[in-house]
Amino acid sequence: MEANNPQFTDPAVLKQHFVHHLNRIYHGKTYLQKHLPLLITQSSLKKLQHAIQEVLDDVNKQISRIEAIYQLINAEPMAENCVPIIAVFKDAFDPQDYETNNTLLNDVDIILYLQLLEHINITSYRMLKILASALNYQQAEQLLTESFDESNDNDKLFVLIADEYVKK
Repeated sequence: MEANNPQFTDPAVLKQHFVHHLNRIYHGKTYLQKHLPLLITQSSLKKLQHAIQEVLDDVNKQISRIEAIYQLINAEPMAENCVPIIAVFKDAFDPQDYETNNTLLNDVDIILYLQLLEHINITSYRMLKILASALNYQQAEQLLTESFDESNDNDKLFVLIADEYVKK
């Protein structure tokens, strides 16, 4: 598909879009870094607690990679008004939602929303990889691929946990 808009070939415009999307995922990840530990305490299933800890460990690695990308491209993180990861997380895990004693419902909700977050991550990393490739940011593209792969693996992990937990 050929783009009719000449801006798509302008490296400055592509870099602007790249940094914009990088900012969004970066701020979402820093939010998760602060708030994922609460989910560990809210979940009742040990496998789910371990999976959330694994996601948190991956989030820490992904933040380090994103910070390395900022250095590689000579950019700084800037605040973003709309960060989908934060919006989903706030909506899903408002503490008042967990006043019920229904642990199955709580755990299933946690799994559902963590999968939604991973799908946002997968899509974000996919777009960032495309932009990095167009900008010839080979090192950044490799770092994004590593984060993309982790998000895919985490999504599969939550599918397995849901299948096992719900089918008991």
